[in-house]
Formats: sequence, C-alpha cells, structure tokens
Amino acid sequence: MSLTMPTAMILAAGRGQRMQPLTDTTPKPLLKVAGKPLIVYHLEKLARLGVKRVVINYAHLGEQFPAALGDGSKWGLTIVYSPEPPGGLETAGGIIQALPLLGDKPFWVINGDIFTYMPFEQLPMQLHNGNLAELVLTNNPEHNPLGDFAIEQGRVVSASQQPKFTFTGMGLYHPSLFNNYEPTAAPVLPLRPLFEQAIAKQQLGGTIWNGAWTDVGTPERLQQLDDQMRSQDV
Repeated sequence: MSLTMPTAMILAAGRGQRMQPLTDTTPKPLLKVAGKPLIVYHLEKLARLGVKRVVINYAHLGEQFPAALGDGSKWGLTIVYSPEPPGGLETAGGIIQALPLLGDKPFWVINGDIFTYMPFEQLPMQLHNGNLAELVLTNNPEHNPLGDFAIEQGRVVSASQQPKFTFTGMGLYHPSLFNNYEPTAAPVLPLRPLFEQAIAKQQLGGTIWNGAWTDVGTPERLQQLDDQMRSQDV
C-alpha cells in the first residue's frame, strides 16, 4: 500500500535583513546556490518524494515567487501561494493564515532559506504518541552553539536540559497545534511559543539529523555553501 504524502508548506515570507544587501532585490529563498534558487532544491526533493501540493507563503518582494516558480507544473507539483501583508506574519502566523490551504491532516513545514543534504524520505511521516508536531533537530552550528531544544526518548523536552540541538526549520505539524487561532485573523507570531506549550503538554516529538545542514542566514554562509557545492559539482 502506497503512503499518501503530506502536503508541504515552504516558509518564504521573511525579510532576510541579515542577508542585505542581497535581499534588497531578491527574496532570500530565491537566492541562488550553485546556479539554482534555494527553494528549488526543496521543490525538487518534494517532487521526487511524491508530494503533489506545496503551499508557499510570501511577503517581501513576494511577486517574484510566482514569476520564478509558476504553478509548480515544471516539477510535477501544484504550488499554491499564501500572500501576507507587508512585513509578514512570522512563522506561526504565516502557517495559521495558510491553514485553509493545508487541509485537516498533518503537513510538513520547511524553511525556505535552509539547505540540507537530508533526503526528504527521512522527514517525519507521522505523528507519534499524541504529538502535535515532530521536529527535525541537528547538531549545533557555529552560529548557534547553545542550541534550541533538548530531546529525550523521541520527545522534545525542556530547554533547560542538556545537551541541546538546533531546530532545522523542518517538521511535521498537526493543524490542531494552531487551534487557538483563526486563519482569518492570523497574528504576527513566531513558532517558539507554540512549541513551548506543546513541550509542557509532552506533545512535541523530535528526531536528529546528523548530516550537513545550513541556515543560509548571511551573505558569508551563502558564499560558503555556494563554494562547497561547486567544488563538489552537486
């Protein structure tokens, strides 16, 4: 029996202030690495996995996304866009506004400004033990040495515990994680408070990816990643 792939949402609404001046004219997920926009690497991997529908939110220079990506048919996908007001709604707010486009089953959320060699076959495919989300964590990079979350027996636990790992910006979410909010009045809200609430209720799962992962947050990291990929002829 074939597994029905979750819908995926790619977060692409951030302003990318640390990436200026590059993001003055180009949204961060459309910046190119080895000649290809960051977000296209995600789209290609999702298509290979068998995903059919991808929701992309946008705010800053948002008109560039439909112009660059179209309706997704190039990759055998259906891309649906979720425009946000100027300044965006932050991560949780953007997801909340897009909930009507995501359906009533668990869905993946992937940051549009990261790069990873992780095969998307290794993304969480289902929620376990009543969890509201399953996050992918990784070893701490130089720019985030203290990490974000601890993990214990497959659950994300209090950040006061050690060791901690860095949240990759990838995870599987149940719509009920956002039950306290209405899509028609989506707040400007980051994800961290919702994660903390789920941790308190022991409803946040997690897995570790030990391979390469980059938060492409600065021009220097973008250049390093570009040099690395070109040297490997990826």
